[in-house]
Amino acid sequence: MLTALLSFLGGSFFRMLLGEIFSFITKWQDHKQEMELMEVQGKLAAAQHERNLAAIKQQADMQIQVIEAQSEAAVGQTEVLGWLEAVKATAIKTGVAWVDAWNATIRPAVATWAMAMITLAEFKVITMSEFALSVCSAALGIYLADRNLMKRGK
Repeated sequence: MLTALLSFLGGSFFRMLLGEIFSFITKWQDHKQEMELMEVQGKLAAAQHERNLAAIKQQADMQIQVIEAQSEAAVGQTEVLGWLEAVKATAIKTGVAWVDAWNATIRPAVATWAMAMITLAEFKVITMSEFALSVCSAALGIYLADRNLMKRGK
């Protein structure tokens, strides 16, 4: 009987002891796997965060470029509008006959002078500075724009 009782307890105890050992090992492995998983998730989250920061920076840079382009376009548009207003102002009739006559002859005369200067410079008869060439170009621009705007009724 005592042998049977010891066998029963010994068998149960041994099975319980082995069960606890295996349970401990399983929990230890699960814990180790969970820690490795958390480490990998942390690395993935850090990499995702870096990608997000890079994307935000790139979007900010692109937005700055868009703003700069819009600013340049606005400045260009303002310059064109100013130029058109200056050209329109040259065609305003004053009501004074000699002033209006002068205005009517000065633009064609200046345009003719500008064309002659540019032609002479092109054929190397004269040498023009960059400033003189700019003045001739501006004079031609005003004359040609004035003629074009008058044709369109503006």
